[in-house]
Amino acid sequence: MLRELSTAVVGLFKSAAKSLSLEKRRAFQAEVAEKFCKGSPRKAETMFGWGREAVKTGLQEQEADASSGHRVSASGRRRSEDRLTGLMEDIQVLIEPTVQTDPKFQTTLLYTRMTADAVSAGLVENGYSQEDLPSPRTIRRILNRNGFRLRRIQKVKPIKKVPQTNAIFEHLEQAHQHSSTDEQCLRISIDSKAKVNIGAFSRRGKSRRRSKALDHDMNPEAKLVPFGILEVDAGQLNITFGTSRETSDFIVDSLQQWWDDRKTHYLNIRRLQIDLDNGPSISSHRTQFIKRMVEFADHNQLTIELVYYPPYHSKYNPIERCWGILEAHWNGALLDSVSKAINWAATMTWKGIRPIVGTLDKVYQTGKRLTKKEMRSWEAHLLRDEIVPRWGLTIAPPGSS
Repeated sequence: MLRELSTAVVGLFKSAAKSLSLEKRRAFQAEVAEKFCKGSPRKAETMFGWGREAVKTGLQEQEADASSGHRVSASGRRRSEDRLTGLMEDIQVLIEPTVQTDPKFQTTLLYTRMTADAVSAGLVENGYSQEDLPSPRTIRRILNRNGFRLRRIQKVKPIKKVPQTNAIFEHLEQAHQHSSTDEQCLRISIDSKAKVNIGAFSRRGKSRRRSKALDHDMNPEAKLVPFGILEVDAGQLNITFGTSRETSDFIVDSLQQWWDDRKTHYLNIRRLQIDLDNGPSISSHRTQFIKRMVEFADHNQLTIELVYYPPYHSKYNPIERCWGILEAHWNGALLDSVSKAINWAATMTWKGIRPIVGTLDKVYQTGKRLTKKEMRSWEAHLLRDEIVPRWGLTIAPPGSS
């Protein structure tokens, strides 16, 4: 039953909890809740003023570690991902193809459709012994600690899925495996973000300083087109802000500007593998885009491999996760000038690295198309995948032997 404690004892427990680090504090709160509150987080909150969620977490951690006879906080035992060398890296490689960001950029959490049991089974298939691995429950906590959450499946809309979806994903996996072992291949991920209206508009973010925004988002002073290039292995994000329109020419000009700036870091690279979605400006059947990419390959003497994600699955493209971080980073600010928007973008971080931010102040014309006859010479430089020709193709530079 609930035990009565004097005011002095309650104060002593509260003071002791404040002096502890977070993990040890949770363990202490859980132990006190077990002895004096019948293990009830709600009663612990009422008696000691502790947050019930923290107490609940402490009780769960205590239960998880009881089977081994240790309590992490009390014994100082290292976390599983720190104790087992390479475990977190192997988990990330395993779940990478299934990771997606929040499509609405309302949170920076990542989501994976793999359960902890599936991750555990995958690690065993990749050489881990079942005895060395932590329990599925601990793996679930590792995933949650590192920002990977399961998302509830909602039966709201019919699934949009083309017949080739599975084949496209298989092609993606094979292409990524090949690039990971090719020292002369650089994998990048590209995408354009929705236009950013410049003005004193609310972006539905929060700020610790009092700010007032206009009550409508009409008549912006300018519009910016953000285009991102993520160097996947290095984690270096590059953002180019255009002041005109999102066209095939803008995208390839941004790629050229990026390569001119970064090629000295990749002197050994002879092949670019580009992850991209099925946007209208970068479709593999967009004649102007293909023409410009052939020219890009020729000018830089690079072999270009275009690896498309299936339609309706662009959320798996790694660059999408960067846009989620940017949206959360600057949503509390009033982007009332171009320079302010650019400066805010430059102060975000992706994997602890600040992006390289630039601008492309050039007017682009929409609607450029080539006739079938004009495209024949450009198509001659394309090698399309036999199974998914629309979603996998390689461009050989015209000047190569």
